[in-house]
Amino acid sequence: MAKITVVGPGAMGCLFAVRLIRAGNKVHLVDYRADRAERLNKSGIVLEETDGTVFREHVPVSTSVPNGQDLVIVLVKSQHTGSLRFPPEVPVLTLQNGLGNVETLCNLVGSARVLAGVTTEAAHMVEEGRVRHAASGLTQFGAWTSCATTPVYRILQEGGFNVEVTESPGQLIWEKAAINAAINPLTALLDVPNGKLLDIPEIRQLMRDLVVEATKVAATEGYRFPHSLVERAEQVCRDTRNNVSSMLQDVRAGRPTEIRAISGEILRRAQLAALPTPRTRVVYQLIRGLESR
Repeated sequence: MAKITVVGPGAMGCLFAVRLIRAGNKVHLVDYRADRAERLNKSGIVLEETDGTVFREHVPVSTSVPNGQDLVIVLVKSQHTGSLRFPPEVPVLTLQNGLGNVETLCNLVGSARVLAGVTTEAAHMVEEGRVRHAASGLTQFGAWTSCATTPVYRILQEGGFNVEVTESPGQLIWEKAAINAAINPLTALLDVPNGKLLDIPEIRQLMRDLVVEATKVAATEGYRFPHSLVERAEQVCRDTRNNVSSMLQDVRAGRPTEIRAISGEILRRAQLAALPTPRTRVVYQLIRGLESR
């Protein structure tokens, strides 16, 4: 039995917490909001699985990571990463969206304790403390420098996740960021599910252009992709046709989005490389405008 803390009580955090506790682990959930943590402690977490099965688990929730953990999984929004605090020695796995989270965590705990990756699990909040697992996916991660991966691989696999270990977590993060930088802002601006982006020729072309801009920025950091990210983005839209992106969910709920960690970070890195990214700049400004309404 492993002692695991999941940081972030959103859809993904609740999914991972319930799956891991049902696999026999001792799981703790961290929420930066004390009032919500108190409510979740009383109500428990409800997970609606893809086959319709419903599980309710009472997961301890607090505002800080307890000592003596074997693993911390970070699933908070990117804007909260810098405020996190961790006990010494514990490995930290980030599966967050966007760019810059790994660097922030390395500054907080040291690169030798950081594991990084991406997940294509799809989940959304039905209401506070209740999450619906919309579709199963693949979770890929690796050591940023030298952290052991085998114990974490085993924990996730036993939790029912489809898992792969990679030698290039940075490339996976960039690939997902490039695809998110196209799909997420456009779905949020148009208020449509992912698949609708393929049905409007002008928007489909804009999505492709946004992926190309992001791919060019990734190339300035030495990342080359063995497949077309444009084709991969379109396949994601087909595979998740009816899904509502996390950015659209945030806009609808009046919450801050992760636009700064996705399009904003791509813009920042493009500027360092003197690389123009005009379409990325426009969608970034428009989403920031939506957030300010």
